[in-house]
Amino acid sequence: MHAVTPADHAPDHALLDEIERYYDAVPRSAARTEDFGPLTLFVRDGAGWPYYARPALGHTGPAATAEDVRRVLERQRELGAPEAFEWVAERNPELRAAVEAAGLTVHEHPLLVLGPQDEPAPAPELPGRVEVRVLAPDAPELAAAVAVPHLAFADPGTAIGPACAAELAESAAALTADGTAGQVSLRVAAGTTVLAAAFEDGTALCAGQHNPVGAVTEVAGVGTLPSARRRGLGLAVTAALVGHARANGVRTVFLSAADEDVARIYRRAGFRTFATALIAEPAAEQQPAEQQPAEQ
Repeated sequence: MHAVTPADHAPDHALLDEIERYYDAVPRSAARTEDFGPLTLFVRDGAGWPYYARPALGHTGPAATAEDVRRVLERQRELGAPEAFEWVAERNPELRAAVEAAGLTVHEHPLLVLGPQDEPAPAPELPGRVEVRVLAPDAPELAAAVAVPHLAFADPGTAIGPACAAELAESAAALTADGTAGQVSLRVAAGTTVLAAAFEDGTALCAGQHNPVGAVTEVAGVGTLPSARRRGLGLAVTAALVGHARANGVRTVFLSAADEDVARIYRRAGFRTFATALIAEPAAEQQPAEQQPAEQ
């Protein structure tokens, strides 16, 4: 099924252009770029989440073809990077046919926004002894906050799962050892990432971040420790991130949801759907084990 804009909203071209500029700008603080004509490949520098290829900002020539996509895929394989493309359906609808012709599978994810005219919902009441904080770069809990989404996305969905404090400590140690936590700390210190987490009795239960570029930011990587799900912690962390963004001059806050069920949760925080994010990657059975998206 191909993506469609929600029937009650005509495409907001000014907003789509703003989001397009953001998507081109935000990886550049941690990645270098390689030019493939109608496509740009972002290559990560250092530890952290890998990046992807996407439509080249401002490209006015012919649209990308399957052969263009294959050239990028070959380069991603050379680099040992995930074979992945990300773009906005309403902004570059023609790219889908090219990536599918190159053998990739396309996944659709609702894009939601809190624009300058939108009011966020009041922050939810926190359960029990839970507190939500925005973390400083030297916060002792930073590694655990970085680890929580890794565990959450390794066990996707909203069902309560087994991962708990013991797994969290192990993951935090691993992410400290491989430099990932240190990279996040540097980004927090530089102001390119804002990290917030929900804690109970000193244990990180949910965390997420927003990554501002000028007056636009994306809320990303909000994940709850599987054993702590269904307590409203994701909404509480999202509300804290939105509050921080608005207090610091950001006028447009957006995010992508895994599916429509998750999008409904974010609508409770005041977000509205405005477009569809598309992610293309090889089918799971086609990927080498080290590239399967266990922790996206």
